[in-house]
Amino acid sequence: MWRRGAGDGGPGRSAPAWQHRSLCRFEDPELFFPIGEAGPALGQIAEAKAVCGQCPVIRTCRAWALDHREETGVWGGLSEHERRTIRQREARAARHVRAPL
Repeated sequence: MWRRGAGDGGPGRSAPAWQHRSLCRFEDPELFFPIGEAGPALGQIAEAKAVCGQCPVIRTCRAWALDHREETGVWGGLSEHERRTIRQREARAARHVRAPL
C-alpha cells in the first residue's frame, strides 16, 4: 500500500520506485487501513486485496512489507494477520534450523 511520505522508513526519504507503479496510489488510503480484522473490516480487507490482486507490483510490495515489518494495513495482498502469521512461521523455522556439526 503506497502512502505519501511512506518512503523506506527513514525521515526525509522518498518512496521506493516500485510504489510509483502501484495501483493503490489511485485509491483512498483509508481502504488499506481498516479498523480491526473482523466484522465490517472484512469487507474492506477484501476490497483492498482485490486492488492488490490486479497490481503489477504485488510481489514487490509484499516483500517490502515483510522485510520492513510493516504491521498495519493491507500490503501486497496480505492483511496484518496474514503477515504476522508469515513472520511467526519464519521465526519458528529459523529456531529449528540446526547448525552444521
